Amino acid sequence: MSALPEMVFLDLQLFAGEKTEKATPRKRQKAREKGQVFRSNDLNSALILIAVFAVIFFGFSYMLDSVQGFTREYLNGRLIQDVNVVTAQAILFESVFLLSKVVIPILAVAALAGLAGNLMQVGFLFSTEPLTIKLERLNPVEGFKRIFSKRAMVEFVKSILKLGLTAGIVFHVISKNIGLFPLMMDMEIAQSIKNLLNLIFEMAMKIGVALLALGILDYLYQRWEHEKSLMMTKQEVKEEYKQTEGDPQIRARQRQKQREMAMRRMMAEVPKADVVITNPTHYAVALRYEADYMDAPMVVAKGLDFMAQRIKKVAQESGVTIVENQELARNLYYICDLGDVIPESLYQAVAQVLAFVYRQKQAR
Repeated sequence: MSALPEMVFLDLQLFAGEKTEKATPRKRQKAREKGQVFRSNDLNSALILIAVFAVIFFGFSYMLDSVQGFTREYLNGRLIQDVNVVTAQAILFESVFLLSKVVIPILAVAALAGLAGNLMQVGFLFSTEPLTIKLERLNPVEGFKRIFSKRAMVEFVKSILKLGLTAGIVFHVISKNIGLFPLMMDMEIAQSIKNLLNLIFEMAMKIGVALLALGILDYLYQRWEHEKSLMMTKQEVKEEYKQTEGDPQIRARQRQKQREMAMRRMMAEVPKADVVITNPTHYAVALRYEADYMDAPMVVAKGLDFMAQRIKKVAQESGVTIVENQELARNLYYICDLGDVIPESLYQAVAQVLAFVYRQKQAR
């Protein structure tokens, strides 16, 4: 009979250690500061591929004209002259300049596409944490585990899919245009190059779109895996809550002390009051009025039930007049907060009470 409770206890202990809770904003922020974010490299690669081939396709005429102009100038003109150090340097500089005009736009677009892909996925993030040396990375056992991990298997499947998609698209485009290749033998060089460029561009765009779709799926998978890795146990959530918000028991004691201090300050104002208006058993409101600097009487203390009795007791001990007026006491309690002056709707009723109090003081 004693084995059942023990088994239930063990099951509960195991369940308590499971990561069933979503990551808190604080843990997400700490993970981001360490560079632990999710992104799809395949999505970036697809964007770069599409952007680069689009630039090559739409800028090919400019590139071809630049190369043709350079070739005509040097093959038909300057190279006929004697080759010396000066002409060699001129050819070198102009060759580098031509290469820059052709290559730099492609590299710039590739860099911008990669930057845009990272910003869309991660946003702006700078962290040196991934660059720190960690000895566990040198552990061969851990390296062996990474090779045969679930992530490695996913990457392997993605590589097979990318290879299959690329091969299928290339085969489809070539087989569709197989009749064009014999015709290119009789075409001018410029026309042949243009047709070949169209085929390459078609293949590149289709491969890019296919990889883009695969990259979107990979992005969704990376997000799911990242969320799963950040999940927390119930105990971790409690511990983090204690660290950020403080221990609930400590905060409860602090609130209790704050209430006690506020109560002491309020009770210290009762002896300074002119009158305490009460409903004999439930409400007590203490008013003070200084005609020199107050526009209207002010509520300096109020209480309900037990606190009302304490206010009445302090008032009696301090010689403050207590006036019973059920309706006025209830209205003052619910309408006014501590430190508030009474509203105009209660001026007449309070004035009558204060006049009664002042007459009593004069009589004494």
